[in-house]
Amino acid sequence: MHLTFLGAAGTVTGSKYLLEVAGRRLLVDCGLFQGYKQLRLKNWAALPVKPASLDAVLLTHAHIDHSGYLPLLVKNGYGGRVWCTPGTAALCEILLPDSGHLQQQDAEYANRKGFSKHRPALPLYDKQDAIDCLSALERVEFNDWFEPCAGVRARLRPAGHILGASSVELEADGQRLLFSGDLGRNDHPILYDPAPPPPVDYLVVESTYGDRLHPPSDPAQELAAVIKRTAARGGMVLIPAFAVGRTQELLFYIYQLKQQGAIPDVPVFLDSPMAINASELLQRFASSHRLSAAQAREVCATATYVREREDSIALNSRTHPMIIISASGMITGGRVLHHLKARAGNPDNTILFAGYQAGGTRGAALLAGAQEIKLHGRYLRVKAEVASIENLSAHADWQGILDWLSAMPSPRQAFVTHGEPAAADALRLRLHEKFGWAATAPTLGERVHLK
Repeated sequence: MHLTFLGAAGTVTGSKYLLEVAGRRLLVDCGLFQGYKQLRLKNWAALPVKPASLDAVLLTHAHIDHSGYLPLLVKNGYGGRVWCTPGTAALCEILLPDSGHLQQQDAEYANRKGFSKHRPALPLYDKQDAIDCLSALERVEFNDWFEPCAGVRARLRPAGHILGASSVELEADGQRLLFSGDLGRNDHPILYDPAPPPPVDYLVVESTYGDRLHPPSDPAQELAAVIKRTAARGGMVLIPAFAVGRTQELLFYIYQLKQQGAIPDVPVFLDSPMAINASELLQRFASSHRLSAAQAREVCATATYVREREDSIALNSRTHPMIIISASGMITGGRVLHHLKARAGNPDNTILFAGYQAGGTRGAALLAGAQEIKLHGRYLRVKAEVASIENLSAHADWQGILDWLSAMPSPRQAFVTHGEPAAADALRLRLHEKFGWAATAPTLGERVHLK
């Protein structure tokens, strides 16, 4: 049995793990690289394994850095099934076509404005490619055993993080493996806690926050403080938010704060068709989270939905205090770019980040203090306040990961992935020092033999 790290090794993006066992090939996760240009360029390089040679794909969850390469995999010859939970499938049906649409849109815009070095600029894949891959999705309920291919058993265990997110447990060749996926936090206001891990021979564990602890502050109070001080100076709050997970949590807190009278009753606009569709899934999958269908409806009704492009453009002519939540969360694309262009030059406004910002993204640059960022081929001066709520992360921090693993018997080997180098190495060291485990942080492309 061999395991090859085709992504999320030495970086926090592009999750892809190739498992070869008994003549079969399985891919756990199928994500796009995001962030630094040298990482994004890897999306254009051919995989070291031919897609047609794969027997199965299993997704931990629907975030683009875990699922966004799937349209290209199918386009390039993969003809098998993609196993995931119903919640993950429902989100992929939203996220993947949107990903293709945004890439088409960005390429068309670059061609119109002439700022791309490529003639013509092309998308990695388009919306139709994404739609075409959706028929491969095979829905499996949490905790049900299934056979993705001959000689391999698997089950998907709840991981928190976002709707439908799972850890992947595999049995093959007399051995057990667990891929943590992205682990959520305990006591999340909407999602259930991650299920405890089973005993396994090999563990692949994420380390996004492997060198950090979440602050003890109350995210609702931090959010209230930003909204109040921005409204007091007549400004608006622009929140670049991840369409899945973070947007719904923000709406929940804003709903609560308005109910309590803790913030001014300023209008809230959700300007992301993808985030709107993802929010509506809260009602459809009420049994998968802590909110009832009625509560989910009330939370979603906190915002005015902005679906049409013309209505999105019209928001930029408004001058009174308001809150705009718009994707993408790291300002890598989407409608938030145009709101940023319209609002970043006003010091009365606030750009509020509510999630992890991968290195090389515009969001990371702004949080690091950049006073200008490159947008659509030109540099944009930023005078607005830049703020961040650090305690809204949907990832467990290092203590949360250790707590999750604390009852697990020692595996033969733990592989620490899905983290920047410092974070992965910090968690690797903690696993060794606290549990005495053999743990390594693999490099991109590394292939290991599982004895």
